[in-house]
Amino acid sequence: MTRATTRWAGSLTLMVALGMPGIALAEYPEQPITYTIPFDPGGESDVTARFQEPHLEEILGVDVNVNHRPGGGGAVGWSEFQNTAEPTGYEMIGVNIPHIIAQPIMRENAGYETDGWKIVTFFHTTPNALIVPKDSQFKTLDDLVQYAKKNPQAVTLGGSGTFSANHLGALRLEREAGIDVTYIPFTGTGPLPAAVQGNHVSGIFNYSMLGVQMQDNARVLAVASEERVPALPDVPTFKELGYDIVGGAYRGVAVPKGTPDAIVNKLEDAFAKTNERIAEKQEPLGFVMTDITDGEVDEVMQQLKTAYQPILEEAKANQ
Repeated sequence: MTRATTRWAGSLTLMVALGMPGIALAEYPEQPITYTIPFDPGGESDVTARFQEPHLEEILGVDVNVNHRPGGGGAVGWSEFQNTAEPTGYEMIGVNIPHIIAQPIMRENAGYETDGWKIVTFFHTTPNALIVPKDSQFKTLDDLVQYAKKNPQAVTLGGSGTFSANHLGALRLEREAGIDVTYIPFTGTGPLPAAVQGNHVSGIFNYSMLGVQMQDNARVLAVASEERVPALPDVPTFKELGYDIVGGAYRGVAVPKGTPDAIVNKLEDAFAKTNERIAEKQEPLGFVMTDITDGEVDEVMQQLKTAYQPILEEAKANQ
């Protein structure tokens, strides 16, 4: 089915669902759309939303209001959204993998469900990056690993949230290198630069974007991608250094379950067009643009659930 056919089918769905004449789809949206980011300002999700905002407004013809509801590595915002948002097309929220997979598995009551919404699209990924202060004693990843082997739990690694991409990155490093570090969760990426530059932690597990931003004021030891990140050409991958660590965050947007397909399709198209416009700004920052929609979302989610399951089970057993 072509995208045009899909949109027409979606139009019929909306007319039936809402009992409106054919003009109903053309009228959506008619009022501002709230775009919630469940993390602090300044992180990757916020930076992306700010890039997206003017283009979404131009494409959709209404204001798109970005607000923040940080806490619990995203869980506070996601819980409130699933419990209160209405399926009208006027409320959407940023979602991250692996957070939305790992947190409901690892927490007795995460407050939300992995499948408790309709994911519109995943629009980019960012691989994890291990970053230390510029004056750190750790000049290489091997320096950090050897020190951690001799000093269990002495290495402190900050990251965005608990059972997030950053946390899982730290857990995978422990598993692959045979070390024991202390992971310190922050409410998002925003506070991490000050933490590493102030030497409040030994280092941080965050994303390639922050590595690009901080490369003149910190040291990036490795990135968790299959190949080197173009924006960080001198930084080796974990794989190059002998550790099978590939991972990071997928970011996208979700609406409440029950949102009519025609509205979902319209938002999907708007984000796809926006992605094309902002790619030239985001790619140099370390983002990898994607366009994961429809059935692909379920496929990617299942693949990643399978990949994360062993490390999550091990972490849960050690809680």
